[in-house]
Amino acid sequence: MKIKRIMAYQVDLPLHEGSYKWSGGKSVDVFDSTIVAVETDDGLIGYGECCPLGPFYLPAYGAGVRTGIKELGPHLIGQNPIETGKLNQLMDQCLKGHPYVKSPIDIACWDIKGQVTGMPVCEMLGGRYGDDFILYRAISQIEPEAMAANVKKYRDEGYRRFQLKVGGNPDEDIERIKLAAAELNPGDKLIADANTGWLMHEAARVVRAVDDIDVYIEQPCETYEECLSIRERTSHPFILDEVINGIDILVRGHADRAMDVVNIKISKFGGITKAALARDLCVKLGIAMTLEDSWGGDVTTAAISHLAHSTPTDYLFTATDFNSYVTVSTADGAPQRNNGRMSASNDPGLGIKPIMNILGNPLLEIS
Repeated sequence: MKIKRIMAYQVDLPLHEGSYKWSGGKSVDVFDSTIVAVETDDGLIGYGECCPLGPFYLPAYGAGVRTGIKELGPHLIGQNPIETGKLNQLMDQCLKGHPYVKSPIDIACWDIKGQVTGMPVCEMLGGRYGDDFILYRAISQIEPEAMAANVKKYRDEGYRRFQLKVGGNPDEDIERIKLAAAELNPGDKLIADANTGWLMHEAARVVRAVDDIDVYIEQPCETYEECLSIRERTSHPFILDEVINGIDILVRGHADRAMDVVNIKISKFGGITKAALARDLCVKLGIAMTLEDSWGGDVTTAAISHLAHSTPTDYLFTATDFNSYVTVSTADGAPQRNNGRMSASNDPGLGIKPIMNILGNPLLEIS
């Protein structure tokens, strides 16, 4: 079996809430997503997706996915798509860095591998834990009272994990955390996610002011070292996200006792292959995880669901259902949330079938 053709489609993903806002005044109204199709000489087609959170969140942007695939794709024609380890080595040799470019290709190859074996991706990743898994809801940064109202709204819809977007004015963020916490019931979890938005003195003020509240602190500052300094000043459970981009930082963070939970975003690691490696390492090290991506629609949500569902339940802090945030459906068979929970498909591969009239014509075709 060989890769015969690679195609890239661009899809706009508007939001039900109109916009998504986080620290530093950053916001996105419509997400620029790339869905990649990898076709074999046997006629099988696998699909992957990469949707960066705008060009100002991580070193990634929508058009860059497609530009990178144009550069990388010709090197992959003729390769065996189910040899994902070998394929990842080749991608790293042919394009240094840019893991977000490689991610949808790797996901598509896992989709093909599942079709060949007749197995869902989660079963190939180690097996399915439980009937479903728990999701979180991101609460976009707006006025404190409105954010607390949104926590209540989504709690009524079944969510039990809430990622509160803070990282703005410390006084307002303290109020955001306190008002949101007041809406929770026993067993719920609140995460104050600053997305690198605070300076150290601001983060220190916030964690001290909410010392009596049961809240997780996520990525308060930009660098690992700055976050570690805040970790050392608080007893709150601590999450690292933006700085978690490879095995080396996971090992360092564990040695430094820098975090209790990490966020593993599939496209930051370069696809399912490397994200699953990081996941398995975290299990061995005793680190809980949120499994997700930067953003996406149905295809990304399917990939997340398989990685999450194949993760031992005790180590899965939560996961993401991005397709419930956006107004456009790009694939049939994609997993859907149910009362704040989700399960991976039982069908082979990712278990999805793209809606081609939504994808339109490919912007890029390599053969």
